[in-house]
Amino acid sequence: MSLRITPLTDPAHGPHGRRLAWLASDAESNPAGTAFLRLLDGGQDHLAELDLRVHPAERRKGVGSRLLDTAVATARDNARRRIVAQAEAGSPGDHFLAARGFRKVLTFRYTRLAMAGVDTTVLAGIVERPHPGYRLASWRGTVPDDLARTFAASRRAMDDMPVDDAEYGTVAWDVDRVRAAAKAVEQRGDHLHSVVAIDASNGSIAGFTELVIPGNGAGDGQHYGTGVLPEHRGHGLGRWMKAESIRQAHRDYPDLAGLLADTADSNAHMRRINDGLGYTPTHTTHQHQLDL
Repeated sequence: MSLRITPLTDPAHGPHGRRLAWLASDAESNPAGTAFLRLLDGGQDHLAELDLRVHPAERRKGVGSRLLDTAVATARDNARRRIVAQAEAGSPGDHFLAARGFRKVLTFRYTRLAMAGVDTTVLAGIVERPHPGYRLASWRGTVPDDLARTFAASRRAMDDMPVDDAEYGTVAWDVDRVRAAAKAVEQRGDHLHSVVAIDASNGSIAGFTELVIPGNGAGDGQHYGTGVLPEHRGHGLGRWMKAESIRQAHRDYPDLAGLLADTADSNAHMRRINDGLGYTPTHTTHQHQLDL
């Protein structure tokens, strides 16, 4: 098969990483596959994330291998030591990555909460139960100025999340970074909702949960992360915040169909929270890593 790999201009360049893209096409210029390589920074400058897709009709013709070779060479040129990629368990992509030298380092369980089945009475009971020493706060979009510093500091709650054999590094969060992340969601037309638990003794944020809702308020929303700082764990804050996030989504977006969550298989605590709130399994993916 005569194949051409064409670099593309990708608009997803930001202050905390950039993304490169390539299109594979045949002799008649018909698209056969794409590859996107995201080069991370801020504590993850050893890492590149790969998203590689080949049209089903063009598989087993060397398209994926050519795209992968291009992405690997680019990662090396940019001094990356690891490439990570995800694929649904048992899928052609899963087998492709394993056959090309990637090793499975992490398993994700994907779940969904159908909004039609949400029991608002149960949610209210969780949210309204007192958590002595803490209070909830929430906002839409960018964090308010008076909470910006403590919100950025609270992101270290994710530093020790279970990642099995994956080598993510530690993301360096500051006020500019949390604001840039919120801006990116806004620019693509979606709605970012944050719920936090605040330590009443000093006004600092003890934990957070984030939810992104499609711009039209329909379809499925996506949980972006839930974390509680180590010194505040054991008080039920994760379940409390997530229940409030669900309650708000159910109240504010009547056309919303569901909420999606992905959790590391080894993160038993968060999986128990999701199970208890009514999330049901949809599928499993494997994260693969290639050491360069």
